[in-house]
Amino acid sequence: MMNHQSQATISVTPQNKDRVAVLLAGYGEVQSYRDLSRYNQAASKYIAAQFVPIPDWLYPLAGKILALQDLYNFGVKHHQFHSPENEIFEKQRLGIEALLQERWGDRVQVFKGFYFCPPFVQQVVSDIIQQGFENLLIYPLLVVASAFTGAIAIEQVNEVIAAKAPLNHPQRAPFKSVRYIPSFATEPTYIDLMVRQLKEALTKSLASGFFESQIGIVLTVHGGPDKAQGLLTGTIDGQALYDGVRSQVQQQYPLISIGWVNHDIPFTKWSQPDLKQAAKSLINAGAQAILFKPLGWVTENFETLLDVEDAIQALRRQYPKVTYVRLECVNDDPDFLKIAVAWANPQIESMLTAQPILMGAIGSTLDDR
Repeated sequence: MMNHQSQATISVTPQNKDRVAVLLAGYGEVQSYRDLSRYNQAASKYIAAQFVPIPDWLYPLAGKILALQDLYNFGVKHHQFHSPENEIFEKQRLGIEALLQERWGDRVQVFKGFYFCPPFVQQVVSDIIQQGFENLLIYPLLVVASAFTGAIAIEQVNEVIAAKAPLNHPQRAPFKSVRYIPSFATEPTYIDLMVRQLKEALTKSLASGFFESQIGIVLTVHGGPDKAQGLLTGTIDGQALYDGVRSQVQQQYPLISIGWVNHDIPFTKWSQPDLKQAAKSLINAGAQAILFKPLGWVTENFETLLDVEDAIQALRRQYPKVTYVRLECVNDDPDFLKIAVAWANPQIESMLTAQPILMGAIGSTLDDR
C-alpha cells in the first residue's frame, strides 16, 4: 500500500470550476431498536454472506434473529444502551469539512453515509449527483480495510453509478472522476498518534502505581474469520497496525498483546487471542494492571464500549486485584482530523486538475493501491 502522504501536496490552483464531494462512509448504528432487524439484514447481506453461504430468502429471518439478540444485549443486559457512533461520526464530518474548506472553499463538501442505517450510502450518493458534484472521493473512515469494510463503500457507490449511467449511455456519466482512500492501518502518522495517546494515558493513569513491567497492554482490533471464501479479511491490516504500535512501545512496556474483538458465528473460527485470552496471558506473566486501547476503530461504538466492558467484568470476577482501564478511540480529536484531511488533500487536488474521463473508464480512477 502506498503512503497516503507520498503524493505531492503543493497547492495548485485548478483552472476549472468543478466541485468534489467527499463521502465519509462507515457502518453506522441504529438509533431505534425498531430498526435492528433491518440493520442486521443488511449486515448479513454485505458481511456475513461473504464467509457463511446465506440464501437470499434467509436474510429477513437472520435479521430478526440477530435483532432479538441485540435487543437483549443492548436493552436488558446493558440497560437501554444507545451507541454514540453516529453522533461522533457527524462531529468528524464537520471537523474534516471545516479543515478542507480552509483550503478549497465551498468547492469541496463533506457528506456522510452509512452501510446499514440512514443516511444510507446509496441515497447520499444519489443526492450528491442531484446536487451536481462532478467528482467523488470515497473515504471509508475505517482503519482496517478488507472485503468486508472499505469494499462495501465501493460496492454501494457502484450500484448507484450503474443505475444512473448505463454503459450504453456514456453521456449520462454521473461523475468525471471517482477516487478512493483505502485503509490507513499502516500509515505512520496514525500509528504515531496511537503511540502518543497510549503513552500519555499510561503516564496519567497507571505509571505512578506500577513498574512498567507490571502493566499489561491489550491493543484491540476487530477480529475476522480464518476462512472467507478466498476473500481477505481485515486481520492482515489489523496485525500490521498492532505490529507498528508494539514496535514503538514494547521496549518500555514489555507486556503487550493484540486482542481481537470477535463475534461468535457457528462453524466459524475467528482470530486469536480474543480480549479475555490476551488479558489473561498478560496477567499470568505478572501484569497487575491491564489497559485496553482501541486501534482498529476511530469512532466509539458498541464494540469498543460494550465488548471491552464485558471482558473487563469477566476478568474482574477471576482476577479482582488487577486494575483495569479502558481508553477511548480518537473520535473527533483535532490531531486525527488534521491527519485525515492531509490524506484527502492530494486526491482532491488530482480530481480538480484532472481531465474528464469516459464512462467506460470510471473504474480505472479508483485509487485502490
